[in-house]
Amino acid sequence: MVNHQAVEKVRSTLDARDFYRPAHETIWRAILALRAEDAPTDPIALADHLQGAGDLSRVGGSSYLHTLVAVAPPSTDNADYYAQIVRRDAQLRTLHATGIRTVQHALAPGADPDEIRTAVETEIRAERERALASGSSRLSRYIVNGWDFVTKTGADKEPLWDTREQTAWASGESLMIVGAPGVGKTTIAHQVVLARLGLQAAVLDLPVAEGERVLYLAMDRPQQIARAMARRILPADEAHLRDRLTVWQGPLPATLDKEPDLLAELAAAHRADTIVIDSLKDAVSTLVDDSLAVAFNNARMRALRAGIQIMEFHHQRKATADTPRGQRPTLDRVYGSTWLTAGAGSVLFIAGEAGDPAVTIHHLKTVTGEIGPLPVIHDHQRGTTYVEPTLDPVTLLRTATDGLTARDLATTVTGEANPDRADIEKARRHLDRLVKSGLAVTAGGVGGGQQARYRPSARHITAVS
Repeated sequence: MVNHQAVEKVRSTLDARDFYRPAHETIWRAILALRAEDAPTDPIALADHLQGAGDLSRVGGSSYLHTLVAVAPPSTDNADYYAQIVRRDAQLRTLHATGIRTVQHALAPGADPDEIRTAVETEIRAERERALASGSSRLSRYIVNGWDFVTKTGADKEPLWDTREQTAWASGESLMIVGAPGVGKTTIAHQVVLARLGLQAAVLDLPVAEGERVLYLAMDRPQQIARAMARRILPADEAHLRDRLTVWQGPLPATLDKEPDLLAELAAAHRADTIVIDSLKDAVSTLVDDSLAVAFNNARMRALRAGIQIMEFHHQRKATADTPRGQRPTLDRVYGSTWLTAGAGSVLFIAGEAGDPAVTIHHLKTVTGEIGPLPVIHDHQRGTTYVEPTLDPVTLLRTATDGLTARDLATTVTGEANPDRADIEKARRHLDRLVKSGLAVTAGGVGGGQQARYRPSARHITAVS
């Protein structure tokens, strides 16, 4: 009633006969009639239209129209989701009625099996064709044409965290933050959450896109989570947190591998566009079982398909006695089935010891360009994190008297006298991005190769000064 755009979103899904109550069927027909005339559909306009058609008293009068608006969800953002509920219930009623008629016909004297079968098949085929035409059938609900898939399915979306060239968290793909207990997963994630709420603009000097509403699943020690978040909260933030942050405390009603729609349903129920899962071990029955990991990924994908952004906390495997200290992490050091990381869009691994103020963030699974490794410092008292300036490539370039080659940067960042080819290539790509952004210039080498020397540009020097 209150949003004509919502009518356009659901009219292809719903038919008047889908409503269980005859009064609601009449009201829906009236809404469509008003939209056909490009007229408003609010309770006042509806009451006038129904009065003119002689139907107002039959649907409960104008007071009932206002009652419907009063008890409706506060937003029409999820109208298509609610329409699918109405449509599904209508289909189940139709199947139930078909079953009853089939039983009655089968028990009638002289019943003809062929006639009964034909009647059932006709009804089922009509319902299937209608579902396909409306897009509500499971066979067509998520079908798009090839052009829209290529041009609209994430191809041109702004990232949620960082830039298009280097993306820590992409829209429509989950972000997994991995690390041992006490290395600062919560500290970094809470800063990203607050940025999604509009309370800060960047995390680790990387821009974060503001969202609408965050649902935080505090399944693992909610009191600790509250204390950690309180470090960053000021009295002036009260309105933001009351209106745009919702927190679920303790275990979910079911694990996500058993109820794959639960994640999307939680987001719809609380009008959230972002969900934080803290942590995966509390959301899945068993993390090492491949079949359950696939089931969880199904839940993850269903929520992402509904437009929900997902950030997950996860743990690493316990280090063995022969694991060298400071060894660069890889995806196989993430605990559990490989299908957990296979379905994630981006994986950040925080390497360090519990309670360490200085840790290193590794980007194990990338969306576009790789971030880091980033040596960072946690301020545990304030709940903030910043990049260690002595190893920041931008700072290193600015302070290098004769500029830097890709090998120079890789040597400094990795701490290895002979960095491998992959590290040199990462350093070169980072320096090339500085050139592209106008913060550096290069000379020598071929196509920005490893022997090219990079120096800060006049723009960079001016900006720093």
